[in-house]
Amino acid sequence: MKNMTTPLERITIEPTNTAASCVIWLHGLGDSGAGFAPVVPFLNLPQSHDIRFIFPHAPEQAVTINGGFVMPAWYDIKHDDLHNRADMNGVLKSECLIQALIQEQIDSGIPSEKIILMGFSQGGVLSLFTGLRYEHKLAAIIGLSCYLPIKDELPTELSVANKDTPIIQQHGELDDVVPVSSGKLAHELIKNQGYKAQWKTYLMEHNVLPEQLEYIGSLLSDYLLK
Repeated sequence: MKNMTTPLERITIEPTNTAASCVIWLHGLGDSGAGFAPVVPFLNLPQSHDIRFIFPHAPEQAVTINGGFVMPAWYDIKHDDLHNRADMNGVLKSECLIQALIQEQIDSGIPSEKIILMGFSQGGVLSLFTGLRYEHKLAAIIGLSCYLPIKDELPTELSVANKDTPIIQQHGELDDVVPVSSGKLAHELIKNQGYKAQWKTYLMEHNVLPEQLEYIGSLLSDYLLK
C-alpha cells in the first residue's frame, strides 16, 4: 500500500475556463483513472463549464480474491461474501488518500461545496464511505454499481456535514458482480438515516451506459454550474 502521505497519482482534465468546481471520480478494482477519463465528452456539459475532473489511480496491492495478484485496488477483497468482503484497514487508508485529494482542491481555491465525489464499483464504495464521514459539505456524492463496505451497516463516525447533500446511487439491474440488492440495501440504510438519498437503476450489467453518462452530466450541471 502506498504511504498515506504520498499524493495519489491521477489524470487531471482541466476546463477551458479557470476551474471553480471539481469532480473526483474513483475507478473500480483492477482499473485506473484512465478507465473513466475518456467519458468527459459524453457528459454533454456546456463548452464553457468550469469543472476540473480528477481521475486518481488506486494504489497497487495484492487482492486475495484474485489469487493474490497485485493490481490497482482501493482495498483488498478477502472472499466472496459481499457483506463482509472489504478489508477495512485498506478502506480506511484509501479514505485518507481521498480526503487528502479533496483537501488539495480546497487548498487550490475550490470550496468543498463545489466538489463532487463519485466512483464506480470499489470506487463507489469509497465514495459513499468517505462522503458519509467527511467533515465538510460536498456538492454531491455519487456511487455507481456499489455497496457499503461494513456488512449491512452504515459507516461509523457519520458526519452531519453532508446530511442535506444529494447522495445518488445508480445500479445495473443485471449486475452479476455487485448484485443490485446490495446497492439497494445501501441506499435504504442511507435514506433511513435521513440523508437525501436517490436511487436509479438501468437495464445493464456491471458497467455504465451512454444514457447514464448523459444523466450524470445533467446532475453535474445542476450541482456545480447553477
